Amino acid sequence: MSASSPLPFLSKISTSSPPFSSSLKSSSSSSFFLPFQRVKLFRSTAEATLFVTVKAMAELVKDKESGVAAAGTTEGGKLDVEHSRTFLDARSEEEVLSGIKKEVEAGRLPPNVAAGMEEFFRNYKNAVFQSGVPAAAEIVLSNMAVLLDLVLLDVEDPFVFQPYHKALREPFDYYMFGQNYIRPLIDFRNSYVGNLSLFHEIEEKLKQGHNVVLISNHQTEADPAVIALLLEKTNPHIAENLIYVAGDRVITDPLCKPFSMGRNLICVYSKKHMYDVPELADTKRKENIRSLKEMAMLLRTGSKLVWIAPSGGRDRPDPVTGECYPAPFDSSSVDNMRRLIESSGAPGHMYPLTLLCHNIMPPPSQVEKEIGERRIIGFHGTGLSVAPEIVAAGEKSEEGKDAYTQALYKSVTEQYNVLKSAIHGKQGLEASAEGVALSQPWN
Repeated sequence: MSASSPLPFLSKISTSSPPFSSSLKSSSSSSFFLPFQRVKLFRSTAEATLFVTVKAMAELVKDKESGVAAAGTTEGGKLDVEHSRTFLDARSEEEVLSGIKKEVEAGRLPPNVAAGMEEFFRNYKNAVFQSGVPAAAEIVLSNMAVLLDLVLLDVEDPFVFQPYHKALREPFDYYMFGQNYIRPLIDFRNSYVGNLSLFHEIEEKLKQGHNVVLISNHQTEADPAVIALLLEKTNPHIAENLIYVAGDRVITDPLCKPFSMGRNLICVYSKKHMYDVPELADTKRKENIRSLKEMAMLLRTGSKLVWIAPSGGRDRPDPVTGECYPAPFDSSSVDNMRRLIESSGAPGHMYPLTLLCHNIMPPPSQVEKEIGERRIIGFHGTGLSVAPEIVAAGEKSEEGKDAYTQALYKSVTEQYNVLKSAIHGKQGLEASAEGVALSQPWN
């Protein structure tokens, strides 16, 4: 794999739990169910069991702070500074927002991060209220209090990602935190999974020791949570064990890091940001080579599932029509993944995967150099679909590589059009087409 190839961004659920239950781990015992509130969500025909209370989430964070510093130093020691409980102790929106100002005045929070926190809170609140769920105010307060506390904790003692990062599940379960945060943004009544049987096929291949690479488009920072939430009932192994090839922005942006800490990541620098700071380009290339070696070592062990978006970044709306569509794939990135799985020593497969979730958390209209983008958040239907494996032809010429890349991209765009008809076109399950059978497995 060339050092500058585009590689962008882009765990524990009980298989017997209800589709929207919230199961988290403590630092001193095996899995258990924390106190929770039952909230009627009319997102599907079933009522959903959702969200731990502010108190329960606060106790989880307290657990984390008293044990190994999962969100702290790379050595795993305890924080050298006393952690402020401003956000965990907040009991209202006013206390959260005034707490942000308090932390800035105390010198514990940079003003730019504080501004992002305030915007994040208001936009998340608006999105959750759009869902019409009862107790929306408490859901917002609960989830935002924990997020802001995790951001503050990381500002105090920044977490450093290694080239291969395994999801942090204890003493605090960052994976479930991310799931519970994104869950109320998904309109499950208007969400769909395409070709569910192929996800079962993928799980069987993983059980047999095969490697699987999902060649995908990339829509939002919430993609990993959307994938996991749509598959958590039927394919929890995929939901929790998927490894994402992740760009540097999701492991450096303070508001994004808590979510990234709950995912399995191969951390790289995208070609789109390789020369943002020209003098760092050589260092970035060396880090990418290091990450490449980590990925090769993982694939040699077999039974690995890797997600990669060969576009090198998120799909952006057309500047004229405003329509969002999968960004073109880079053939060198696709070919690099093909060579990696072929040289791993284990059987390997490449499947085209499609995501439609742009309206949940749309990216800026243009690629930005600076860390700290504005977060627009919405409540919307989402879609996920996978098509049959596409096998590369024997020819390894540039024309052959381009043809293989185009075959994968064509499949992704065809699936995207079906999902778009189902969700944006309001056709629902009737949008199913030849090669794409839609379902709602949480019903």
